[in-house]
Amino acid sequence: MEKRRMDAALLVLILGHLAIALEVPLDLLEILPQPPTITHQSPKDYIIDPRENITIHCEAKGKPHPSFSWTKDGTHFRIEEDPRVTMKPHSGTLVVDISMMRAENYEGVFQCTARNNHGTAVSNNIVIRQSRSPLWSKEKNRPIVVQEGVSLVLPCRPPAGLPPPIVFWMDNNFQKLPQSRRVSQSLNGDLYFSNVRREDSRNDYICYARFTHTQTIQQKQPITVRVLNLDSINDTMAAFYNDTDLFSEAPMDERKPTFLIPPGSSSSMRVLRGHVLEMECIAEGLPTPEVSWSKVSGELPSRRTSFLHFNKTLRITKVSESDDGVYRCTARNQFGSVDHTISVSVKAAPYWISGPPKNLVLAPGENGVLTCRASGIPKPLITWTMNGIPIENSPTDESRKVEDDVIIFTDVQTGSSAVYQCNVSNEYGYLLSNAFVNVLSEPPRVMTPSNKIYQVIKNHPALLDCASFGSPLPKITWFRDLSASTLNGDNYIFHDNGTIEIPVAQAQNSGKYMCVATNALGISKNHVHLEVKEPTRIQKQREKTKTVQKGRSVVFECKVNHDETLFPTMTWLKDNGELPDEERFVVGSDSLTIVDVTESDAGMYTCIMNTTLDHDSATTELNVVEAIPEKPDPPTDLELTDQTKRSVQLTWTPGDEHNSPIQKFLIQYEDSLHHRGHWHNLTEVPGTMTTAHLKLSPYVHYTFRVFALNAVGYSNASSPSKMYKTDPAAPDENPAGVHGIGTEHDNLVISWKPLSNLQSNGPGLHYKVSWRQKKLGAEWATQNVSSNSKFTVSGTPTFSPYEIKVQAVNNYGAGPEPAVVLGFSGEDLPIGTPDNVKAVVINSTLAKILWDAVPHNSIRGHLKGYKVYYWRKHGMHKHNPDHMEKDILSFSGNHTHGMLPGLHPFSAYLFHVRVYNGKGEGPPSPTQHFKTPEGAPGPPTSLEVAKTDLDSLTLNWSPPLEHNGHITGYTLKYQPVNNSNELGPEEELALAANETSVTLPILKYSKRYKFLLSAKTSSGAGPAVSQEAAVSDEGKGVEDWQKEPANGSQNVKLKGLKVGLSYKVRVVAEGHHDQQLHYKELFVTVPAVASRQVDIATQGWFIGLMCAIALLILILLIICFIQRNKGGKYPVKEKEDAHTDPEFQPMKDDDCTFVEYSDNEDHKPLKGSRTPSNGTVKRDDSDDSLVDYGEGGDGQFNEDGSFIGQYSGKSSCRDNAEGPESSEAPSPINAMNSLNSFV
Repeated sequence: MEKRRMDAALLVLILGHLAIALEVPLDLLEILPQPPTITHQSPKDYIIDPRENITIHCEAKGKPHPSFSWTKDGTHFRIEEDPRVTMKPHSGTLVVDISMMRAENYEGVFQCTARNNHGTAVSNNIVIRQSRSPLWSKEKNRPIVVQEGVSLVLPCRPPAGLPPPIVFWMDNNFQKLPQSRRVSQSLNGDLYFSNVRREDSRNDYICYARFTHTQTIQQKQPITVRVLNLDSINDTMAAFYNDTDLFSEAPMDERKPTFLIPPGSSSSMRVLRGHVLEMECIAEGLPTPEVSWSKVSGELPSRRTSFLHFNKTLRITKVSESDDGVYRCTARNQFGSVDHTISVSVKAAPYWISGPPKNLVLAPGENGVLTCRASGIPKPLITWTMNGIPIENSPTDESRKVEDDVIIFTDVQTGSSAVYQCNVSNEYGYLLSNAFVNVLSEPPRVMTPSNKIYQVIKNHPALLDCASFGSPLPKITWFRDLSASTLNGDNYIFHDNGTIEIPVAQAQNSGKYMCVATNALGISKNHVHLEVKEPTRIQKQREKTKTVQKGRSVVFECKVNHDETLFPTMTWLKDNGELPDEERFVVGSDSLTIVDVTESDAGMYTCIMNTTLDHDSATTELNVVEAIPEKPDPPTDLELTDQTKRSVQLTWTPGDEHNSPIQKFLIQYEDSLHHRGHWHNLTEVPGTMTTAHLKLSPYVHYTFRVFALNAVGYSNASSPSKMYKTDPAAPDENPAGVHGIGTEHDNLVISWKPLSNLQSNGPGLHYKVSWRQKKLGAEWATQNVSSNSKFTVSGTPTFSPYEIKVQAVNNYGAGPEPAVVLGFSGEDLPIGTPDNVKAVVINSTLAKILWDAVPHNSIRGHLKGYKVYYWRKHGMHKHNPDHMEKDILSFSGNHTHGMLPGLHPFSAYLFHVRVYNGKGEGPPSPTQHFKTPEGAPGPPTSLEVAKTDLDSLTLNWSPPLEHNGHITGYTLKYQPVNNSNELGPEEELALAANETSVTLPILKYSKRYKFLLSAKTSSGAGPAVSQEAAVSDEGKGVEDWQKEPANGSQNVKLKGLKVGLSYKVRVVAEGHHDQQLHYKELFVTVPAVASRQVDIATQGWFIGLMCAIALLILILLIICFIQRNKGGKYPVKEKEDAHTDPEFQPMKDDDCTFVEYSDNEDHKPLKGSRTPSNGTVKRDDSDDSLVDYGEGGDGQFNEDGSFIGQYSGKSSCRDNAEGPESSEAPSPINAMNSLNSFV
């Protein structure tokens, strides 16, 4: 078999260049014989309207004209025997009159045959079927009661019609039911609710089926749906117990999605090549899931893919083999996701690879090939018939050889004409094509008119035709004049249709040409003439612009060179229009003269020279000026032309230039839709132009005006143009400034700069916000946002990178594909601590802290830096107390060390390091410690003059508060001070570390001294404390001053003062011992106190009494709420126990009794609670809500559920049911009232 294929392929290759299909010219169709060809036929699947006559088309051509016959269901259809069937004259078209007959009697498979002496052509099998639109079966739809939040499917199940009907859902007012991501119609017509809401309750869910062929609509009986919450279900249970369908009695909580259709986790389907592939996934869940699609085995074909029904349907048009594979639909909400995979297998009905077989016109003895090249999945079967008869049953023909999809003809002879049918079929369809082989013997004919004259311009191409026909195909040969040699070479191009081309015609190519058509049956000649003409050229002027003063004359010349045999005509234009009809314009043989020039004469003047073969033109600009220029007049006559959706042509008439050429025009626009009264610059054009092509934005109401500018300045604005409203369109751009930053550890806030009204391009502007976690396999989530410029994504992992897109969308579509921006979800407190924390002491007041950086995944946010917490535990001197106040130093960025200045010498420090991000600080590192070396001590705590004599003075002091090391001694310096505050010579005295007093002799010449005392350590001397003392001649002592530190405060409380005495008070700054003291003294007298007031609020017995009362109130509250939660059986409880059905027992109206509801589930009322008089149990936000016991209607509750009703008495039903004893039953309300009375 393989060898036969190779032999056939080789034979086709050998014969290919010989098998040329001739096209018979239309002029010869009525003369030459030709087998039949089907030109028009009815479709293969022909659905008829039973109300109209049946017309089955079959048209064919041929010479002689073919005759027609029909078969029905494989047998000859006797047209003449059926009076209701007629065949149109000179046609095979059948017309069936069904006015008195049922159309279904003519259902079947019809096939038309057209034949003449040269062959037989057949049509496709035309399957006639009557359209059907059956009625909906009568059925009573019971009302459906469902729990709020559950899923629901409303079946449609339309009657089977031909063709299948179009299904849609409407209400009683013939308004389409709104659909959304939550509610949508499936491909089979059922209505799916992912979860139901209270607003879905209605009694007019109606499914309609529209039968397009008969233009009829059938209606299903309305469906009633009631969506109730749990309390409402209890209320209506009895009314619908016998005649309703109740679904999902248990309350429905929020839940992850599950698929309603298709069922299971995977499915498969088959689709044909070239058809439309539709896959749907409808999921239920709460909140409503979002559905997304992907192709597991590749990418979705973007240009052929669309998503319908709120992304629940994936539609791929023009299916090809590349669409075979596995597809995945994913339903997702905040509680989880679910996947379903669909395996798609692409099959193919037969289709042509290089088109159907083509007709062959062959001469006797020629060779040819009929090719029927087709493909399909599975591979189709190819069969051949000749004149409608299987080729294996046809008469044997040695010139014909069948090889699979080709028929090879060799050395055909007259009489071999026939029509061959190629039938390609597999299980999904078939192709049937007719192709004739017409064996003709025709001498050549030249169809081009004799002695035709061709005229061309020099250097242009010249094409000389020689259209011919003959069988065998004639050979075309060209000759020049009477030359015996044929034309050839690079100067000529020979086309397959016999035309000769001279690419660049020159004068020497002019002359007479002859074409000769030759085949084995004869020869045909024809003569044509070629004339090559000189081009028309205007002598160009040197001046492109002429400037003339107003009132003078101007001359434009237009001299031309042209071919002598061509006669040009001259035309003058002004500004591309006709010249003004004035005597001032004089047109000569080669010039134009304008006399007494005015300002209106300025413009562009064009001379055009036309011949029958070509033309030429030249333009000169005329400027008319005056002596004193002024600003131009505003343009006039604004007109809008060439109006399109995004552009318009604005033309205007310039105003008077006033002797200064217009340099440019400024065009402004006003948007009366968005910014009425505001004009904006749009564009500028040169002053030589009076038209502008304006690019516009959609959804704008444009009004234009124009300004003219010359050397003097801008003109006034022109009058506004007519308003031009551009149609809305999808946005051209997306919002800028897209950012993604989390504000909480589990969210991502996406923000952007919204588009302006001009950028919106249409109404309904909103934004399609898409995000996905930046990781392999992450899928995009999408949310539409309107009237806002930010959107918060909740439930995100902490500080994860996200890819973000924000796309502008309006009512007319979406903007371009947006750029992807990187953002991060919210930060959380770091969980990592710095490692290898240590300290290096630099000196007594400075230390360096070092640590290792915290790993990025432990920071859980953007690294802001590190904080060092340090505190002085204690000084290393026994007199120094502990100091636990912490100091903090922050080091921004990714630092791994930091300096701690301002430390206390000779101290032990503790410290730890924390990393911090935008959210806050992480846990501390393990606490470390370091010690500072000794430093200079602080000043002595005090320096006092103990006593003075006439020749001595004693000083007492206390050691420094801050030793900063071991005290090695003291240095005392003192100087005399005279009456003018001048200091005398300084004396210095070294004192031992253990001394705290010293007695000094007093010099005779001074009465006042200044003393400076400082302490020393091994590190050096510290600051000094000063004191002054005065000695009188009488030997009196100095003033004894007491000190009270203020510690930075602006007020201080002096204690230990005696009643009735006066004191001298002054405020002195410490630490400035080298400066003179400045202060003001105050005299304060302590008043006497008559008696002492006692504050009862501070007495212990009163505080104890209040605590006891508060404790008692708390105990009573606890007892009250325990009793309320336990409930209690009232007398009505015994009646409730008598009922057998604990689930559905309504209140009885005749005796006002209540049934008992089981309290073993969360959604049942509490034991001891009461049902309102309307028989319903009202479920509030809390099951512990109090039920109304007052009379006269429903109780009232605040928004938080608290009771605000009036307890004015008990209802009659309650009195009858409970009797006198019920008034003493324990009640939460009574308990609360009792408590309120107590309090």
